[in-house]
Amino acid sequence: MNAMSRLALGASLLVLAACYPAPPPGAVVVVARPPAYRAEVVGVAPGPAFFWVGGYWEWGGAEYAWVPGRWVARPWARAVWVPGRWRGARRGWYWAPGHWR
Repeated sequence: MNAMSRLALGASLLVLAACYPAPPPGAVVVVARPPAYRAEVVGVAPGPAFFWVGGYWEWGGAEYAWVPGRWVARPWARAVWVPGRWRGARRGWYWAPGHWR
């Protein structure tokens, strides 16, 4: 491999690394990719002020475990749930928790 090819390869790797943001401070980065989303059966809401928060894969230190979804009361009338998700990072995956908006 000549010097120009090595330079092009290095530049390409640098650009790819920049595509994945650094995780936020304190986030646990997991090397193993999270499993595919698990489909859930969503029953009837216990009342009009409730919203379904879907399940997710949680990292337990050695493996992933499924946390089932649940009905939760909205904190205010027009609250919208932004689901949590696993996000790619430079060295693996980290969990970005869900929140109300």
